[in-house]
Amino acid sequence: MARLIAKAPLEGVAPVEAGETRISASDLGRVTWVAPLAGKTRAVSAALKAALGVNFPGPNKAVAKGAARILWSGREQALLIGAPPPEALAGIAALTDQSDGLAALRIEGPLAEAALARLVPLDLGAGAFGRGATARTMLGHMTCSVTRLGAQGYEVLVFRSMARTALHELTRALKAVAARG
Repeated sequence: MARLIAKAPLEGVAPVEAGETRISASDLGRVTWVAPLAGKTRAVSAALKAALGVNFPGPNKAVAKGAARILWSGREQALLIGAPPPEALAGIAALTDQSDGLAALRIEGPLAEAALARLVPLDLGAGAFGRGATARTMLGHMTCSVTRLGAQGYEVLVFRSMARTALHELTRALKAVAARG
């Protein structure tokens, strides 16, 4: 019988560096998709606040407290990252474990924004997309979520099956931008 060995989605191929900018894999830990049931958004927000110190996020927002983060991921949908869902969400929200279904890449450094701009059809400048902003968008041909982590850092979430393709596309864009400098 075959033995299956668990591997991280980008094991052996990340990190990548060019021009003082780095693309690396990030371990999200536990990831839960949270969707409040009809009319229960305020109750979900209150339960999250009481248990984890974070509210249910508004559109294009990410909220964090300690290890817990929650990212808007669509109308009345969010991803709870780094913490188990509070028991108080039972009966007021649909919950689905996404821990093994997503991969996270961080791109950090002075060329991060320019490299992402080649692949993402959004204005990622700090004026339009400040720290804590998040958006569901495309990375080339792949669906992704992009979150600004800081002045020169972004987190990109993709389906696990697309992790190596996302790394390849980001690496190509980063190397092209670095070559211009």
